[in-house]
Amino acid sequence: MDRRSFIARAGAVGLLGSFAPRMAFARAATPKRFVFVIQRGAADGLGIVAAIGDPMFAGARGDLAADLAAGTKLDAMFALHPAMATGAALYGQGQALFAHAIASPYRDRSHFDGQNVLETGGAGPYQVRDGWLNRLLGVVPTDDAKAIAVAATIPMALRGRHDVASYAPSALPAASDDLLARVTQLYQGDAQLHALWGEATATRALAGDLTQDDGRNAAATGALAARLLAPDNGARIAMIETGGWDTHAGQRGRLAAQLKGLDAMIGALRTGLGPLWSDTLVLVATEFGRTVAVNGTGGTDHGQASAAMLFGGGVRGGRVLADWPGLKTADLYEGRDLKPTTQLDAFIAGAVADHFAIDPARAMAALFPASAKVAAIGGLVRV
Repeated sequence: MDRRSFIARAGAVGLLGSFAPRMAFARAATPKRFVFVIQRGAADGLGIVAAIGDPMFAGARGDLAADLAAGTKLDAMFALHPAMATGAALYGQGQALFAHAIASPYRDRSHFDGQNVLETGGAGPYQVRDGWLNRLLGVVPTDDAKAIAVAATIPMALRGRHDVASYAPSALPAASDDLLARVTQLYQGDAQLHALWGEATATRALAGDLTQDDGRNAAATGALAARLLAPDNGARIAMIETGGWDTHAGQRGRLAAQLKGLDAMIGALRTGLGPLWSDTLVLVATEFGRTVAVNGTGGTDHGQASAAMLFGGGVRGGRVLADWPGLKTADLYEGRDLKPTTQLDAFIAGAVADHFAIDPARAMAALFPASAKVAAIGGLVRV
């Protein structure tokens, strides 16, 4: 069994096991649940929500546009990737909303810096020391609301003065740093094993690949998150890490597999929450988008604007929010990227303000202080 299969099966066994997590949470007064799903690696918004109505789209995207012909037509301009069948169904039920040409204030192309801006809510990398999701705990209308990360460690977005938990079950006990160091030494003289081990340890802290076990591992993660959120004394805010969105090569097949996993996760989350879905809001966002043009290896490179998604029973969905900038070369950011026209900070603050019945200006100032003078986008969630 190769390393990837071993990790995938171990993760699936751990997540699918018939356990009942015992969380030491006080009873939470608010019935509202909020889930932030981060797409680490810069997800290609144009490949997820395709601008099929833009006359430049097909020519600019080449082979990457082929799959979108079978996607669900959202309106005259946009179509959803066919791998997102659950997302399309939710859109048809008015429970999914997509925002396009959207971006954080970050305008360079470093994953680590871009993720830091996305998670801290700052205007630039490493300017803010805590995460906007942790700060949200200070403004939700109850002191009892708790947050949890479905991840091996607590992500930056959840770090701060409010206590949070993390939960990432595994079929195997966690390896100690000493053991990992000894295995590294053991493989030092083997060129092939040393390279594979280096790859494994470099990605140890990142989220699991949504494509593992044909999407079943992703579905299990969604089911786990639902089980942590559903109880009366459970968490009210959760964050799920997903990786694998850095599609520099072979994007067509890789993105389809990633979206299949994401779709399975959203579906499992909805099923697991049952009637609580009506009080749940799910945000999916990435650190930045990808280039409009396809590179020489059938992929795309780091870009700017992307697409964000909202799912939930209270979403005012069935629509795509976009101030579309166009795909002509003259309309692109630096002649290569989809130009940002909607601020992700305002989108997030507006969504959570409506969802938790918080004053939008207060939400914007608390979650994204560097953008406090920007008005939060209203009307995203039914109040």
